[in-house]
Amino acid sequence: MDLITVDFETYYDKKYSLLKMTTEEYIRDPRFEVIGAGVKVNNNKTEWASGTNDQIRQFLQTFDFEASCVLAHNTMFDGAILDWHYNINPRFYTDTLCIARAVDGVEVSGSLRALAERYQLGVKGTEVTDAIGKHRGDFTEEELSHYGDYCINDVDLTYDLFRKIGKGFPKQELRLIDLTLRMFITATLVLERARLEQHLVEIRNHKDSLLNSAGVDKDDLMSNPKFAALLEGVGVDPPMKISLTTGKETFAFAKSDEDFMALSEHENPQVQSLVAARLGNKSTLEETRTQRFIDISKRGPLPVPVRYYAAHTGRWGGDDKINLQNLPSRGSSGKKLKRSILAPEACSLINADSSQIEARILAWLAKQNDLTQAFAAGEDVYKSMAARIYGVAETEVSDAQRFVGKTTILGAGYGMGAVRFKDQLGSFDPPVNISLSEARKAINTYRDTNWQITRLWRDAQKTLVSMYNGDDGSLGVNDLINIAGRKFLTLPSGLRLRYDGLVNYKTDMGEQFEYKTRRGMKRIYGGKVVENVCQALARCVIGEQMLRIAKKYKVVLTVHDSVVCAVPDSEVAEAKKYMEECMRIIPDWAEGLPLDCEVGVGKSYGDCE
Repeated sequence: MDLITVDFETYYDKKYSLLKMTTEEYIRDPRFEVIGAGVKVNNNKTEWASGTNDQIRQFLQTFDFEASCVLAHNTMFDGAILDWHYNINPRFYTDTLCIARAVDGVEVSGSLRALAERYQLGVKGTEVTDAIGKHRGDFTEEELSHYGDYCINDVDLTYDLFRKIGKGFPKQELRLIDLTLRMFITATLVLERARLEQHLVEIRNHKDSLLNSAGVDKDDLMSNPKFAALLEGVGVDPPMKISLTTGKETFAFAKSDEDFMALSEHENPQVQSLVAARLGNKSTLEETRTQRFIDISKRGPLPVPVRYYAAHTGRWGGDDKINLQNLPSRGSSGKKLKRSILAPEACSLINADSSQIEARILAWLAKQNDLTQAFAAGEDVYKSMAARIYGVAETEVSDAQRFVGKTTILGAGYGMGAVRFKDQLGSFDPPVNISLSEARKAINTYRDTNWQITRLWRDAQKTLVSMYNGDDGSLGVNDLINIAGRKFLTLPSGLRLRYDGLVNYKTDMGEQFEYKTRRGMKRIYGGKVVENVCQALARCVIGEQMLRIAKKYKVVLTVHDSVVCAVPDSEVAEAKKYMEECMRIIPDWAEGLPLDCEVGVGKSYGDCE
């Protein structure tokens, strides 16, 4: 299979550019125009072509894309141009931006300029800055020639970068990059505009009703000083806090401010109305996202922007200002946005969710055999934990108590303290309020019951010491996680967990560690290492499951620990069974890991959860 490296140069101006717009919005805009394209087949000389859209099409048709692997730096952009504008569908996609995220970590700049400098490949040109506001016909022949040289250089840098960082890159990860890119490039999902428009009306009507109930203007509500004056007007002292940024006293009007949220239950209904109006009108995420979905629906199907290796642990993340990873499932709006995302005609969506995968991996990794066996036997481990916490029989555990048990199992496995546990429960919608003593009892019960897991935290702390000292070491069952140098932990995928710039310092609490991130140094400790490892291993499992499923069915989305496919209606029963089987296959490196899954089917994403 040939490797074809591509790069498109396109029209942009001060308002119409990728700095101002999403990739989908930019490429589908009527103003979109290809100035020229650079194409390199294997290590052959890069070719440049500029001309009309038909001329570019004819140029591209001289290459055998359908039998080749297409390489670009940010292939989501160049691949979408190939598909959406020229109907070219390569056999395989790969991307130096994706590979760089995995090899160098998410903390390192992924720009081609930075990576070329990092690997001493050459200098990226600056001619693109001279092209602002210029259509193809605005260039002189000399200017166009220089622009072509710029594009050729970008293609060559991308090819050289791939040879540098792609050598030895795990083949499985290359397949995952291709799969991830196709979620966006080969757009399949459909947005139901009528439902979205109705939802937008409801959101705005709800905000207006909150304002009317409070009897205030929106400007007074949004301004901190004016809102403080409104509270004072009804006899309430505005809650205050010390800003972590400035160190100065400021108003505590955020959702995370307990004193402010307590006002929502104030004895004075007028205070409650003011707080509700403030919270409802300050929250714009759902409104803006709904409007963005409406705009996309006018342009075509929904390209799913999922970022490969978006997090420190390698997990996928949202991209292109559409984070499908955190669409609401509860609350007043519930699944309305999710229900607006539809399967294509004559198809259904199947959502296979790997049940409790991090908690299962944690128990298995720590050799907490009783919990591992309970997962394998299909026992209700949440109810069992709740029964221990509250000292009642499992048959007597209430739904609210089971939720506390669930939160304990899923949240307390990485060293979480009682205060944070209490706060976490209070942050849910609706909130679960428990006393600090109840939180301590839950945490202590978990630790006393799962002593092998607590030992894993201590082992992970020792691993940090070994890593810092440059010593060999391993962590977890079968020595699964191994130290590789002073900043890496190796994973079964062949990739690594990075802790760049690891430093230590002495405190009254013992030896502490920090590592370097874009936002500065970040504390790392045994419990956090265990959390990182479990999330990274879960990602490895999901990746393998996704690739198995993709052999038969089109994967259109991955969210957290789930895989979503679009399947012809006539194949739903067969596909559902196949996906269930795939989700339960234990990886070769994880003998004894008790996997399970939940599978839902529906015409919309919301219905199949």
